[in-house]
Parts: sequence; structure tokens; C-alpha cells
Amino acid sequence: MAMHDRTIVLRSMSGRLFSTTTTIVTVAIAVGLMTLILSMRSAVSDAFARGTGNAQMLISHESSPLLSVLSTMFYTESPSTPIMWAEYEELRGRYPFAWTVPTQLGDSFRGLPVVATTQNYLTDFMPVDGTHWALADGRVFEDAFEVVLGAQAAARSGLRIGDHIHLTHGDGKSGGDHEHEGFEYTIVGILEPTATAHDRAVITDLQSAWVVHAHDRRESELGHGITTTAADITGEDMKITGVYASLGARNAALVQVLSTLRRDAGWTVAQPADTVRKLFVIVGNIDQILVAMAAAVLLSSGVSILVALYNSMEQRRRQIAVLRVLGASRARVMNLVLCESALIGLLGGVLGVAVGMFLGDAVAGVLARRVGVVVHPSLPIDGYLWMVLSTVGLSMLAGIIPAVVAYRVGVIRALRPMG
Repeated sequence: MAMHDRTIVLRSMSGRLFSTTTTIVTVAIAVGLMTLILSMRSAVSDAFARGTGNAQMLISHESSPLLSVLSTMFYTESPSTPIMWAEYEELRGRYPFAWTVPTQLGDSFRGLPVVATTQNYLTDFMPVDGTHWALADGRVFEDAFEVVLGAQAAARSGLRIGDHIHLTHGDGKSGGDHEHEGFEYTIVGILEPTATAHDRAVITDLQSAWVVHAHDRRESELGHGITTTAADITGEDMKITGVYASLGARNAALVQVLSTLRRDAGWTVAQPADTVRKLFVIVGNIDQILVAMAAAVLLSSGVSILVALYNSMEQRRRQIAVLRVLGASRARVMNLVLCESALIGLLGGVLGVAVGMFLGDAVAGVLARRVGVVVHPSLPIDGYLWMVLSTVGLSMLAGIIPAVVAYRVGVIRALRPMG
């Protein structure tokens, strides 16, 4: 486009600044929504799948496998139905597990989930399949009332090695929650980031949790002022809420073990990675609807370009006629209108991609803070380029009718004195 033509197009757009700006913003919103959805759709599912780690099974008494995975591995809420330790020991002895990790959820620290477990959690379970936990500082817990912090838990709380804390019974948001004031925990380790929900966890040993809850039980029976130790733990206190399990190399036995466990009405057995995949099959259907809605908004923005340019043709007939008198051909006038529509599409597309990237980062930040899942929303460079070029193409299609109107403007009739 020659400089003179560029000046004509820019002056035409600035002369209808409000209409032009509104149209560009409409296009940008549509492109931004499309960019956000396309960049998040695979990133979120990948992030959730990453958090299931190398656990082939998650065994609990929850009402459904999905609820079990979300509450036990992603800490969306505390599991509601406990498993007695005797049940766990029977389970462990009955099946050929390579390893099992018992976990107890229900306490918290400043809104962060507390995972009471054994050292197997940090040695056998891998938060990301194939990648072991790594310590950023300190060591794993070895004695009672010692805590290892996930990377995000450490960052959010500001705690360091040697600091002392008191845990809260419940999530700290309910009226019946209370602080375990008589039991002080010591921070002994901080883990490297894993980009999973486990980074939010405050990890401690299981026996300490039993002592704390045995103390609550004994206070309700004997009154305040008592002292509770591990010797006071009874079978009633020895509870967990979930079991991570793996058969290791014995994959051939997996189907049989799953089938046997699922026939037992007392157990809920989830295959964590498979459960997350099924969840995102459901979410994927919603995702397709959102993509269709964004596409509809994008098409409507194309219509708005058509309407804006078409309406402007009635106001610009004399301007077009003057251009024709000055030597501009019909084809050149038509190209000017197409260039204007393409420029609107280009500006809206570039702005929309920027908006989509900003929204993606904002959503990723919310997921990281609320769920602890680290998401990296992005598209390949050619994906962003395709988005902008498609928007320009759609805008040029929308500009064809106004361009044809401009092409057919009659010079004599348009320059006839008004009135």
C-alpha cells in the first residue's frame, strides 16, 4: 500500500474514531477469548495429570474415585470418611503391592493442607512420574512433630528451617475449627518445586497426627490440662483417609487387583491418571462449547466490521467521488476499503492475542494460588500467527460488501449539489 493510500486509510479510520475503536475492541475480545481457551485447554489437563505421579491406585472410603482423587491428591477439600489403621494393614498384607503410602488429611496451616503420612511419601511416591522429590533445604522428617514444607507452602507462609508452628484442626474456615495449641511442630525441610498441587502441602509424620487427635479425644473425656503422648494412642485414634499404592513392575496383576478391590463394597479405588483423563473428557466437551462460543463472537465481530464500513460508505460517497476525479480507479478505491478492514482486523487480532496471553497468565496465577497446580498456557508461535492472520482474513471478507459499494459509487451522482 503506497504512502498516500496509507494516509487515506488512517485518516478515514481516525475520522470515525469511536466506531473504529469499538470495532477493534470487539475483535480483540473475540480473539482474546479464543486465544485463552486454546492456550489453556491442553495446559490444564497436562498440569493435573502431572500431579498424579507414579501412584497406580488411590484407595479410600470416599463416595467416588473422582472425589477421592480431587480431595486426596489435589486437596480441594478434606476427605470425609476415614480408614482405620487395622483396615490398612489388612489391605497391605492381602495384595502384592510394591509400595503403599498412607495419608491423613483434615488439618491445615494458614489454609494450606496438612498431609500426615510416613516417610514413604517422600521416598516411594513421586509427585511427577519418573521424578523423585528433591530437598531445597534441610532434611525429611525423622522424629515426631517435624514438618517438611512443599515449595509453595514455604513461599506463601514465609517459614524457614527451625521455625515453629501450630496446626489447625480443619481447614481454618469453619466455625468448629481450632488450633492444636499444645503441640508445636518444627520446620526441618523445604522441598524443591514440582509444579503440582503437592507444592502446597505441609507434610508431617502420621504418628504425630494421631497423638494430636488422641489429645482432642482425651480432653473431651477427661477435661483440659492433660498430657498426651504416643502411649495414649488407641486403635480409635489410628485413622488415615487415603492410600497411594503401586504394584511396581507387577503390571500384569493390576487388572486382577483392581477388579478384586472394586468388588469389595467397602473400598473406592481410583486410578489417578485415568480418573483425571476422564475428568478432562467431560471438561473437553464443555471446552468445545466455549470454543464454538468464542468463534461465534469472532464471526459477530466480522459482522460488526461489515456494518461499520457499510454505514460509513453512505457518509463517504463524496470523498470517494473526489478520489475518482483526482484519478483513483475503481479498483484502487475498492482496495482502500479492503485495506481498512484488514487493518482493523490486524489491530484487533494483535490486541486480542495480547489480551488472551494476559488472561492466561491471570488464570494460571489463580490456579497456582488456589489449587497449587502450575499451568503454562501457551500456543506455538505459528498458532498465534495463525490467529492473527485468520482474523485479518475474516475482516477482509467482511470488507468485501462495503468495498463493492465503494467500487460502484457514481462520480456525477455523488458530486451533485445537495438539495
